[in-house]
Amino acid sequence: MTGRLDRWERLLERQMAAAPYVLLAVSAVLSLLTGANPWITLGLTALAATWMWLMPRGAAGGAVYVAGLVVLIGALCTQGVWFASFFGFVGFLHSWQYLKGAWRLAGVGATAAISVATYNGGLPEPTPFAIFTYLFFTAAIVAGVSLFSFVGEVTAERSDERRRMVAQLEEAMRENAGLQAQLLVQAREAGVMDERQRMAAEIHDTLAQGLTGIITQLQAAKQAEDWRRNVDNAIGLARESLAEARRSVHAVGPGQLEAAPLPEALEDVVARWGELNGVRADFTVTGTVRPMHPEVEETLLRTAQEALANAAKHAAASRVGLTLSYMGDVVTLDVRDDGAGFDPERVREAGGFGLTAMRKRVSRLAGTLEIESEPGGGTAVSASVPAVARG
Repeated sequence: MTGRLDRWERLLERQMAAAPYVLLAVSAVLSLLTGANPWITLGLTALAATWMWLMPRGAAGGAVYVAGLVVLIGALCTQGVWFASFFGFVGFLHSWQYLKGAWRLAGVGATAAISVATYNGGLPEPTPFAIFTYLFFTAAIVAGVSLFSFVGEVTAERSDERRRMVAQLEEAMRENAGLQAQLLVQAREAGVMDERQRMAAEIHDTLAQGLTGIITQLQAAKQAEDWRRNVDNAIGLARESLAEARRSVHAVGPGQLEAAPLPEALEDVVARWGELNGVRADFTVTGTVRPMHPEVEETLLRTAQEALANAAKHAAASRVGLTLSYMGDVVTLDVRDDGAGFDPERVREAGGFGLTAMRKRVSRLAGTLEIESEPGGGTAVSASVPAVARG
């Protein structure tokens, strides 16, 4: 649509540029056919065409050009009324186009005065009625030409404004396209980074914890008389870790949550951990149990596994307790042990991956993770996440 309008505008500009010469030629031909002096008519016509072709029409030369054009229109009108009928329109158009302010009215008025005098066969007789009639028709022509010229000028301004707006819109669209491409690149990079962080967390929660348990069982087998039990536990941990690793690669949730609800899955994890590590482990559920969103349940399960893995690796505890609490708008998991404890500030400064991964998991769900511990005083980990129901 815009391209078609542009073509029309260019065509109109060419037609407007050619119109003065066409009107001059038509006026000359009609005047010659009605008995005008051919040599004078052709000479003045050639002079007028040359004047329009060669004279500059800028800010400095516009007034000189219009003045000469009006004089030529007056001279040509002496050769025939057809010049007033056709070529006189060029004087109106160019007076309004190349003059400014009150000079526009002066140029239009001079052209109108010449045209009316030509139609009347000369200047009016020195009578009030003749002078009044002459001035009336001259003023009417000036008013009509000024009105239509002003309307055309407003239309042209509106057209220029729309053209500028279209240009700005096209520029904005180009900028938006560039920004969209940049955002796509950033989104792709962010997606890659998120996937790397997810895989790092999953590897830590599955392979790293599984390998730690396997190492612990194999070390115990070296010192135990009944080493077969520890080796069987190590083999079981290896199989479970391999299965969880495969599920992590395919972004599938923990297998424990597919086989049982969250409380039962946690109870099984706690019981198996206590059996493997020879530590008393208790599990308690409070509140009304209800299905939670898969991400909520996975976060709580992974937090429990990480806390238990840390207790087995660092705490040397004799007793561990887990409490899953269903409250009105939050679900809370508390993990406590009576082990060696640690300095949370020092661990935070060291940037331990396990605690950092737990905190990120909980924060991703707009939850909170609190850790209370001190050397020799045991450790308490509390994770609270919104109680977003399943479905």
